[in-house]
Amino acid sequence: MSTDEEAKYDKSLGFNSYIGMSETTPYRLFEDNDVYWVGPPLNDSFTKESKNWVGNFLGDEVDGRFTPEEGQRVLKKAKEELVSSDRFDYANFTQIVMGKDMKKEDSEKFINAYTDVASIDMYWYTVPFCDWQPSPIEYLTPVHHANCRTASSYGKTMDSLRARDATDGKLQRMWQFVELLNGGPGDDQAFVANITPGQLQGAVMNSLIHEARGIVYFNQSLNGACTGGSLVRQTMVDPEFCAKDQVAAAGEINNRIHDLAPVLNSQTYVHDFGPGLDTMLKVHDGYAYIFSMIDDDPKPGARIFSVPPELAGKPIEVLFENRTISQGSDASFTDTFDAEYSYHIYKVEL
Repeated sequence: MSTDEEAKYDKSLGFNSYIGMSETTPYRLFEDNDVYWVGPPLNDSFTKESKNWVGNFLGDEVDGRFTPEEGQRVLKKAKEELVSSDRFDYANFTQIVMGKDMKKEDSEKFINAYTDVASIDMYWYTVPFCDWQPSPIEYLTPVHHANCRTASSYGKTMDSLRARDATDGKLQRMWQFVELLNGGPGDDQAFVANITPGQLQGAVMNSLIHEARGIVYFNQSLNGACTGGSLVRQTMVDPEFCAKDQVAAAGEINNRIHDLAPVLNSQTYVHDFGPGLDTMLKVHDGYAYIFSMIDDDPKPGARIFSVPPELAGKPIEVLFENRTISQGSDASFTDTFDAEYSYHIYKVEL
């Protein structure tokens, strides 16, 4: 982002925060457009009074780029060098911290000792990893080869990250990385696929169902036929750019997330809606909201929902789909998921 026009374009697609920008970016762009910066002060226009400078970025993938001891020193030094502020401290990690190869104590310290917000970048749909047999990493939350390249793997990433985070008894906000196009390295020999619009939205939704509190998009494509260093901006400049469908899909689900933010930020309730489902139940302002996908079985199709007694017999509105569903006499209803990445959000009056 370097102009007001670019900020407005990004906001129209639901992108409201930035990590990694040019040192020439003036602070006023953030304040004037009500968007936010996470990182170091880019220049002298950033001061301790800069309210739209909300977070500090301590480091990227230090668990993968250094030994555990060196990585710990990098994060410790970054935290010590921060000017005292009320900004949150954020770091991003690799899949190593959710695996069992690194010592448990080291993984837990990476996640718990330095940050208020943590994320993992593992691009399940588009990296070669899912083709490797056997899997070189055993995860806290198992990811099986048969359903490795599905939306459910993004949710399992969140489960593993939360398991690491919970060990000190204090919970922090968990974010999730999702590729806008692909997450592979800069080597065409490593190209697997570009994420499809449906897969992108499914990865985001499954992350939310598993309690992600923020979505970070990998805004580059380093291999394949469609490459770029700033996919969103390239789509703004050229509306026919090869990533346009994925960027549009991100914009659609981002704006739905913004619409549902008061719901998503409310308490989650535990209820078993039935086999073959992956769900999250929220209650807000007199309504129950059921966020739903299929579980890690990649076979789509019909699923039966058993609703809580408080919702029995009531009509069910399917948000963003212009339809309603009636319940059966046994306080259940059936709906169909066309693909493993499909999702439905239901709204029921209490």
